[in-house]
Amino acid sequence: MNAAPRVLAVIDDLLSAAAPGERGALWHLAEPGRELDANLVRLPPGAEVGEHQEDVLDVLLVVLEGAGRLTAGGQVLDLAPGAVLWLPRTSRRALAAGPDGLAYLTVHRRRPGLAIKPPSGAYEGGEGPCMLDRVCPECGKLSQDPAPVFCSRCGERFPER
Repeated sequence: MNAAPRVLAVIDDLLSAAAPGERGALWHLAEPGRELDANLVRLPPGAEVGEHQEDVLDVLLVVLEGAGRLTAGGQVLDLAPGAVLWLPRTSRRALAAGPDGLAYLTVHRRRPGLAIKPPSGAYEGGEGPCMLDRVCPECGKLSQDPAPVFCSRCGERFPER
């Protein structure tokens, strides 16, 4: 049986329906059996997604509304509607919204599932370490960073430890 194409969302409708100060993921691709992930993210004026690195996936970022800048490796790229950026895996980058905020769509291969394996020679009894401090309070994404500051999916700042 072939899957049928269909409209999943209308970007303009999602952006206009969001509260003025709403930040983070406004929409994400959640279809079962998919091979892609996509997120519609909004940053309010002056908000930032701190420097982070995606080690596994290349990301395509499309600016939809507002303006801002992407800083990567000492280079600063100005962002405006219609800009399409390739964020190669292992690149370190940070995003900052301009005075009108920034809305963008990210698309990447679906992240492989997490596999928790004990280190070799590890104690085999008891419970594994709790990783709740690595779960984004906004979107629920588990960070691969042992001490995350900003969520790589929605840009939300993690609580201070």
